[in-house]
Amino acid sequence: MLIVGLTGGIAAGKSTVSRRLKEKHRLPIIDADQIAREIVEPSQYTYKKIISYFKDKIPDLLLSNGRLNRSALGKWVFSHPDDLQKLNGITHPTIRYTIFQQVIGYYIKGYSLCVLDVPLLFESGLDQFCGVTISVVCDEELQLERLQIRNPELSIDDARNRIKSQMSMDLRKAKSDYIIYNDETLESLNRQVDLLVENIKPGVIRTLLEYFPPFGCLSASTIYVSKKLSSRWRQLKQD
Repeated sequence: MLIVGLTGGIAAGKSTVSRRLKEKHRLPIIDADQIAREIVEPSQYTYKKIISYFKDKIPDLLLSNGRLNRSALGKWVFSHPDDLQKLNGITHPTIRYTIFQQVIGYYIKGYSLCVLDVPLLFESGLDQFCGVTISVVCDEELQLERLQIRNPELSIDDARNRIKSQMSMDLRKAKSDYIIYNDETLESLNRQVDLLVENIKPGVIRTLLEYFPPFGCLSASTIYVSKKLSSRWRQLKQD
């Protein structure tokens, strides 16, 4: 099964691309944002760890129904980088575990391809388990404009902090196998998505071979080693 990593900066259009892949092409999507919301529901272990660490830092951390005030938590961590790192350290292990459970589930069901929709694909290292990586990018000023429209409660400084907390567009593009540009119309975006699916979707023979255990293990191992070597090579070039 081909694992496709889909990522993009905040408000760059990743969710729109993910929706197109699901609705038009019927591809299974593993949504890291959805998983992240589910693991912080009250009574969950991750929820309790977040409360324990942030309760004395964020007065309005909880809503009246006991759920996390995600807006207040986000505003705090995106202006306090150390606490953003701490939050990621709390949530990422559970998110990764749940992602791998879902990948195995789709493999067992016989899918030839699944999509990992992960905002921090490269930062989390999950790209090393993907056969193909795709980034959705756009101009930074357009990204800022879209973010303020989507989240009008954010001040201009809050919006900029959220963008700056993420990997730059240039670095994201350098790390990706494919790039989808979202600077124009929805029709243009959809055409790019449809063409890309045609190019990367595995054929029937490859899919059948990968369900033969020795070939499947070899294929997965080759992808992992290739990604590790590519990452190391890019690092050496930067140094």
